[in-house]
Amino acid sequence: MNGRRIVAMAVVAALGSVGWLAMPGSTRAVCAATPPASFQEDVLPIFVGRCVACHTAPNGEGYQASGLDLTSYQGVMTGTKFGPMVIAGDPQNSNLMRLLDWRVAPQVRMPHNKKQLSSCDRSAIREWIREGAKNN
Repeated sequence: MNGRRIVAMAVVAALGSVGWLAMPGSTRAVCAATPPASFQEDVLPIFVGRCVACHTAPNGEGYQASGLDLTSYQGVMTGTKFGPMVIAGDPQNSNLMRLLDWRVAPQVRMPHNKKQLSSCDRSAIREWIREGAKNN
């Protein structure tokens, strides 16, 4: 085995151990599976980083428009004034995933008027819902 191949394999192993791996010739990252999904460790940090600026009770613009508070488990599970956001065990039919996957009209896609959440972030939320949307 030549030196370049050994170095390349070491880099791949190191990157894989920190949770993501950039594929050669691609800017996409592959998400590492870390079941079980945790609301506190996996989902809430995504909401804090990308969503709570608008979805914070009582004054956030998104909260005022929808009633959705993403600062806590209780807020997520309470849903909006239009109905629930999460169907535990069913990410495909959960309104939260419809909005985040952009399977809705452009004017209601989330985050509103911003770049879509990464596939890894959406996968983490999807997995949390699939595993029962537990307060863990």
